[in-house]
Amino acid sequence: MSDDAVGGTGDGNDDGATDDWPVEIAGVVESVVTTLGPNDRWNVAALGLHAGDPVTARTYGRTRTWRNFRERGGGVVQFTRDPVGFVDAALSIHEVDEPVLDSADAWVEVEVERVGTDQEGDTEIVTWKLGAVDSGVERRVVPTTNRGFSAVVEATVAASRLDVDGFDREELLERLAYFERVVETAGGERERVAFERIRDLVDAEW
Repeated sequence: MSDDAVGGTGDGNDDGATDDWPVEIAGVVESVVTTLGPNDRWNVAALGLHAGDPVTARTYGRTRTWRNFRERGGGVVQFTRDPVGFVDAALSIHEVDEPVLDSADAWVEVEVERVGTDQEGDTEIVTWKLGAVDSGVERRVVPTTNRGFSAVVEATVAASRLDVDGFDREELLERLAYFERVVETAGGERERVAFERIRDLVDAEW
């Protein structure tokens, strides 16, 4: 990773390449991205990565990620298994001093280029091409399947749409209730803490 961008954190790719991703991107992969804001702090947000050549991502409306992508031309995409950190990234304004999160298993410094724009009601949807500049693996893990973690991710999607025109609020609340039950039965302690965090951040009852 270039020192002027993020301080050279991480080990870099094993083969020394800087043009590849350290993980396979298939379908839509949920990630966390940090982007440098005008206050020189790194904004943390959830970002869906769409598989393809190149990998793309979308921003919805004039978010901090949209602003920082436009003004800085890039950010640091990260892959994390921490459900609490994912909730904070998806549903709150969260800023940190360093670009690579302690919870990141791997990261990719990316350059972004705006390649498309759509309109959904009053919301501008911008598609960005993401090009890997540098990457690193912080820890290697054996993959496991945790339904609770998946339920937390889906719950953040439902929660983020509660006040968006075009979505049925009651249906979204029913989804949140269902995902909470999944977390209670299939999630671990961290997933339960994450769902409590969703309740703290969302102004709704279900």
